[in-house]
Amino acid sequence: MGVREHFKGRDLLSLHDFTPEEINTILDLAAGLKDGQKKGKPCSCLAGKTLGMIFQKSSTRTRVSFEVGMYQLGGYALYLNAADLQLGRGETIADTARVLSRYLDGIMIRTYAQSDVEELARYADIPVINGLTDLEHPCQILADLLTIREHKGGLAGLKLAYVGDGNNVCHSLLFGCAKTGMHMSVASPPGYQPRAEIVEKAKTDAAATGSRIEIATDPVEAVRDADVVVTDVWASMGQEREQDVRRKIFAPYQVNEELVRHARPDFIFLHCLPAHRGEEVSAQIIDGPHSVVWDEAENRLHAQKAVLALVMG
Repeated sequence: MGVREHFKGRDLLSLHDFTPEEINTILDLAAGLKDGQKKGKPCSCLAGKTLGMIFQKSSTRTRVSFEVGMYQLGGYALYLNAADLQLGRGETIADTARVLSRYLDGIMIRTYAQSDVEELARYADIPVINGLTDLEHPCQILADLLTIREHKGGLAGLKLAYVGDGNNVCHSLLFGCAKTGMHMSVASPPGYQPRAEIVEKAKTDAAATGSRIEIATDPVEAVRDADVVVTDVWASMGQEREQDVRRKIFAPYQVNEELVRHARPDFIFLHCLPAHRGEEVSAQIIDGPHSVVWDEAENRLHAQKAVLALVMG
């Protein structure tokens, strides 16, 4: 059985669940689909297939990229606001999963609790894709890995520095780097570092690929000799009440011209967006020559098309 056959019908809940070979298969297919689309040779491998997209959190990139991706693959994407489903009136996740499995060929969900996505996948008979939870953001990191590979020519042996909140993006980056042989250094304030259980799993993954995982508090040390510098907002959705407190705590963690002097001269900068210029990143960096955030945003489309084609094809 080839690597691609391992994907059919599978869920994408966490990058930790996939082997390095499987992640590279996704990236290879994403690059091929991107090239074909640019050359006017689209793939219609999901003709007649329908993806249900459940949103409990608002979105720009996730909704547009999945909807356009399904269209480009010949299928159809159905937007489902969680408030409009019977979920909003107390129907269980399990019952919703059973019903949607009779109508759809796949489900993408963007929500709060990772446990809700896992429960949906447990009771659904069709693939479930994690479009974002408070714990992980695997689709974003597949786009990040594709972007890094495009600009650096590979992944293994590179150093990625993540500066800021140890959130869902940080968690999935830990898995993505560990699985692909990238070294990753995280700098977060005390009390805001990535979850210990995620770090432990990532270090286990890293041991198999020769990757190094370092968790610290000093942003200068994290960024030193980095090939890739990444940050994210200081207060994610649902943390708006903490904004003022976090702004003070995270002020020393801004990615700016002074900090990136410690990175490699040819470093690239990534941010999953939306960005708050003047907070987690200065305008000079996100709008400067090292920034590849628009390529990164575009690659959400291509990476997710690869996932959709593999699990729903």
